Formats: sequence, C-alpha cells, structure tokens
Amino acid sequence: MTVTAKHAGKKKIRMTGDQIAVSLFGYLFIGLFALICLLPFYLILIASFTPENDMIRSGYPILPGNLSLEAYALCLKNPMAILRAYGVTAGITLVGTFLAVFLATMTGYVLSRRDFPWRNGFAFFFFFTTLFSGGLVPWFMLCVRYLGFKNQVYALILPLMFSVWNMIIAKSFMSGIPAAITESAKLEGANDFTIYVRLMLPLSKPLLATLALFSALGYWNDWYNCMLFITDDHLFNLQYYLQSMLGSAEAMRLVAEKSGMDLPAVPLEGMKMAMTIIATGPIVLLYPFLQRYFVKGLTIGAVKG
Repeated sequence: MTVTAKHAGKKKIRMTGDQIAVSLFGYLFIGLFALICLLPFYLILIASFTPENDMIRSGYPILPGNLSLEAYALCLKNPMAILRAYGVTAGITLVGTFLAVFLATMTGYVLSRRDFPWRNGFAFFFFFTTLFSGGLVPWFMLCVRYLGFKNQVYALILPLMFSVWNMIIAKSFMSGIPAAITESAKLEGANDFTIYVRLMLPLSKPLLATLALFSALGYWNDWYNCMLFITDDHLFNLQYYLQSMLGSAEAMRLVAEKSGMDLPAVPLEGMKMAMTIIATGPIVLLYPFLQRYFVKGLTIGAVKG
C-alpha cells in the first residue's frame, strides 16, 4: 500500500514536441550567451601568457600559442609589495563591507517603518544628495584639512561607507516584510535595535548578500580615493599599486623611445592582462557563492516598495 500510494502521488509529466523544441532553443540560447560573457575573461587569461611581440603582430589570440611568463614576472617582481597591497585591500574590503552593510540596512529599516514620523523628510534628504553635491574641491578640502584623511587607512573606508542606492534597496526590501512581525515584537517588549538585529537581519539574508557583494566590489576596485589621499606606498591598495606600476613602465618606455636609449622591451599589454587577472581573481571566485542570494535580493528589492 505504501509503494502504491507513493507512485500514485507522483504525476508523470510528458512534454509535447513544441515544448521540447522551445526548451532546447532556450538552453542553447542561454549557453551561447554564457559563452559570449566568458569570452572576454578567456581572452584576458590567454593574452596574459602571450609574448608581447606575438600580441602586437597578431592581436589577442583565441588559441594559446607561444606561452610566456614575462608579464607575471614583472608584475610579481616585488612580491612583498604585492602581498602588502593585497593585505591593505582585503582589510579595507572586509571592514568597509561590514560597516557599509550595517549602515545601509539600519537606515533602510528606519525609513521602512511607517510609524517613524519623519521618514519622508529623511528619505528626501538622502535622495537629494544623489542629484546635487558640493563639488570635488570643497569635498577634498573637507576630507584633508578638517577630517585628516591624508595617509590614513580610514581615508579608504569612510568615503564609500554609505551608499544611498544600497539604502534604497534595503528600504524596498524591508518594506516587504510584514509589519505584524515588528508589532508583535513591540508587544513583547523588544526595542527597535533588538527587532533590527534579532528579526529583520535574519529575514534579510538575500538583501545582506546583495549589499555585501555591491560594497565589496566597490572597495576592492577603488583606486580613486587612494590616488587622492595616500602618498605612502605602504598604504597603497592593490588597484592603485598595479596602476602606478603600469604607469611607471609606460613612462619609462616613452622616455627611452624619445631619447633613443636601448632598453629591454616592456610587455605593457601583457602586464595589463596579468594585472587584471591578479586584481579580479579573488572577487570573481567569491561571486558564485553569493549568486543565488544576489539574484533573489535584486528581484525582491526591485519588485517590492
């Protein structure tokens, strides 16, 4: 009786010829689109191992031919500096991502509460800053003269710590959580911060993963703030360190060409590709673990609110 009931509960679904054709076309289209998206990464990887002369003569190769590690040897010529830049970038990314997600979700939670009387005024204040700003020069003077950002680690954290866009996503997501949850917690005597930490955050895992990925990408790829505020090479992050190395190599080659000096050929194109692999490798490897939360958080945050 148990086996019969088990088999009786299963419905065998048969697909028609049209449904099979549509499914095959859909899988084929998605597969081709995925290959097209992966093609630039494949070309960058192959080009990073291609000799400079071959790349200049034949362009970016589709199939690997002559392989060379010269570009990676130049990029990793000073491994301690690379590791130090990696450490600075990783530390800034971890601390900055935590603070950015905390501020965005806490602000979004407050603005999503209908019993907060000034939520519309504060929402307009945040939105206004996305349309108008004080300008680069006043902002730079404020950061350097009054906040002491010059050659300080927090100069790489504070400018990116709060994002209005992330706050809007958090507000839209948390507005979709039933208000009865917070009301029942209020009746039990919980304060707002307890509700935020014990109830709202556990219910917002897709949101947290989405905001964490956005913030981590912003901190990992940031070089502009390092260029503005950091002159100590011990505080260079990875992106700015690689960019300064490439700029030095290119400047050396230009000086050699104008002065007629015979210097060894510097594989600038290969160095660009190798630097891309070195800089984006860790963050690309992190994305598959957050993909399902990332997609879910985007769809829910876009529909709700």
